[in-house]
Amino acid sequence: MENDMRSIGELARDSGLGVSSLRFYDRAGVLVPAWVDPVSGYRWYEPHQLGEARLLARLRRAGMPLADVRLVLAGWPGADTGLVRELLKAHLCRLEQGLSDARSEFSALRALLDHRENVMTSLHTATARLSAAAPELAAALDTVRFAASTGAELPMLAGVLFDIEGESLRVVATDRYRMAVAQAAVTGHDGKRVQAVVPAPLADAMRALLDGEGPVRISVDGARVALEAGGRQAAGQCLDHDFPDYRRLLPQAAAERRTVVEVAAFRQSLETGPVRRGATGGPDLSVFRVEDGGTLTLCAEEAEEAEGAEEAEGAEGADRIAVNRRFLLDALAAGARERLILESGAPTAPLAIRRPDDENSFSVLMPVRLED
Repeated sequence: MENDMRSIGELARDSGLGVSSLRFYDRAGVLVPAWVDPVSGYRWYEPHQLGEARLLARLRRAGMPLADVRLVLAGWPGADTGLVRELLKAHLCRLEQGLSDARSEFSALRALLDHRENVMTSLHTATARLSAAAPELAAALDTVRFAASTGAELPMLAGVLFDIEGESLRVVATDRYRMAVAQAAVTGHDGKRVQAVVPAPLADAMRALLDGEGPVRISVDGARVALEAGGRQAAGQCLDHDFPDYRRLLPQAAAERRTVVEVAAFRQSLETGPVRRGATGGPDLSVFRVEDGGTLTLCAEEAEEAEGAEEAEGAEGADRIAVNRRFLLDALAAGARERLILESGAPTAPLAIRRPDDENSFSVLMPVRLED
């Protein structure tokens, strides 16, 4: 083996593909390593394969089908540039046609929305007067605040939903990739369901007033919401957007595995343990596997590769769950317990983080797909 060959980890770092993606492309016969160690199974690549890997990354980011990618790579180093140009042109035509079809479908959807009665209108224009215990409401806001969106593309998510029904107030926040739900008991409400999307700055101002032990008053008057505590008030306009039906976003099936984790130890292992570096601009990922007995094991991508466990990769890889490490750390902090329960299922199913003593307060994280 030549000394200038690149390891799979080096090729992943320099090409932006990721180790698991390179494994996938090897198995698919798209980008095959120049040499595989017969003892460890570790993959090595020739220097010129870095250019092919970068090309592959570009083509996949552009959404080119794998079959066409294989043909482009086959024709790239040779003289058959005509085939490559035709493949690129055909793919661009497909993208343009797909965009045209998508615009037509969205126009039809907008027409349906324009003619559909908005059943949520009454929920956002109703009035409500209720009381809640300051510590309980403070704990609920602390549980969900981290999950509120900070992006401008979906303004309805840049706040905290107050969902009032019966004798309970549910507070909910989500940025699409994570969601947090908590509940507080209320009194004085007539039972009808009322919703208000409180802007994040106003929610923070309300939280700042919840430093006492007594009851606080919450009032909703159509588009205005206010909280009074100890003679002080935080009030403002609700967001003029419909919040998604969070109940439909919750995991529908019972989790396959429930694992009780010691938060301090788990947090330390996340902060100091193996991490999979995301693609350029992407988040760092924590990858772990939950065994049938409830044991949770953090996975190191390069370490697994160096062990050369090709057979194990097929069996174990399907059980690995990857999540945004920072999001998971935020959820552990918001859980505010020494022990939390992690509920997991398939690698593509949401990961739930629950409190052992409070089933109404929990976080949900969307997993990140490891392979293309």
